[in-house]
Amino acid sequence: MMGKLQEMQQKTEEVKKRLDTISVEAEAEDGLVKVVSTANRKITSITIQPSLMEEGDKEQIEELTLLAVNRALEKAEKVAETEMQGVAKGMLPGFM
Repeated sequence: MMGKLQEMQQKTEEVKKRLDTISVEAEAEDGLVKVVSTANRKITSITIQPSLMEEGDKEQIEELTLLAVNRALEKAEKVAETEMQGVAKGMLPGFM
């Protein structure tokens, strides 16, 4: 049993490292704000279209940025869950 736990722990660490290499993208308002995150839920970039900067007010820009960030983090969470479930199914076939 200890061998299985160590193997599962090792596979979990491998998945966490792999999640750093997976990117997800989300946007708000038809791409006026785009956010890229790793599957480990680290934001790697935020892009705001110049037209929004020129025409949008501060509150609108903030709201759209929050919306895009939250969407990106939700996508990242789903990818991470899927990857971790794969590890669990392979190691504990009767539990998933």
